Amino acid sequence: MAETLGPPLAHPLFPKIAIVGLGLIGASLCRVARQQGIAATIVGADAHAGVRRRAGEIALVDHVAERVEEVVAGAGLVILCTPVGAMAGLAEHMAPHLDDGAIVSDVGSVKMAVVEAVAPHLPPHAHFVPAHPVAGTEYSGPDAGFATLFAKRWAILTPPPGTDPRAVERTMRFWEAAGAMVEVMTPAHHDIVLAITSHVPHLIAYNTVRTASDLERVTQAEVMKFSAGGFRDFTRIAASDPTMWRDVFLNNRDAVLDVLGRFNEDLASLARMVRDGDGDGLHALFTRTRAIRRGIIAQGQETAEADFGRRVSELRA
Repeated sequence: MAETLGPPLAHPLFPKIAIVGLGLIGASLCRVARQQGIAATIVGADAHAGVRRRAGEIALVDHVAERVEEVVAGAGLVILCTPVGAMAGLAEHMAPHLDDGAIVSDVGSVKMAVVEAVAPHLPPHAHFVPAHPVAGTEYSGPDAGFATLFAKRWAILTPPPGTDPRAVERTMRFWEAAGAMVEVMTPAHHDIVLAITSHVPHLIAYNTVRTASDLERVTQAEVMKFSAGGFRDFTRIAASDPTMWRDVFLNNRDAVLDVLGRFNEDLASLARMVRDGDGDGLHALFTRTRAIRRGIIAQGQETAEADFGRRVSELRA
């Protein structure tokens, strides 16, 4: 679904921002910050030499380094775009180098674990405003990023109690400048909402693809050759970054298991309908779920276009 951004800002929100982790989300933040004039200087850090080399080749940032402590000095905003499991160590290393009033944020898909991992390491003169942009594709790496990734998508802020309201406001303005709509909620509420809308659906997709792969009577070639739309979309989800999703499930296990338990109960009910030939029950269920899909489209969070309106760049092999 093609989205557009508004005009660039007349003045930067931050003299310097530091993006730690230059994959899909980090690269997209760099691109939108540059295009919209959100920051005068954009620096990045990534532990992988190949990523740093490629970021330099495509001029993704003004300066790229291996270690987080090399880039955070002077940054008004530092955004951690790494797997959740790496964030505690990054926070510990960068803490002594943060400027007074610096805002530290992230883009993790879980929030309770991020707060517990990062907050204890930050100095009193820095502000912590966790965030989660509900946007993405199955692609990763510096080349996967594009400036409109966050346009008309939700960015959820989950500031811990006592966070300076001015830091929350500045973080909100950052995401709005990137094209996102912003909502504020508690970390715990975020985790149960995302378990329903993202984490368990990913788990189901991974398991569906695994089941198809394990069926001895269906060869792998046939699975690929005869993939219908539903299975193809499961494989798209199941192609997401394995390290990131490993950390998501390990760090949001309670909410995921809670929602998965409810899912298993509903699945058993659906199986009974199929076994008993309950056509009326099936029709009523499918009608209700169809209405949810239409509601998502009506709110502008999806499109009814063919192939879900995916960008050509997102359909590349």
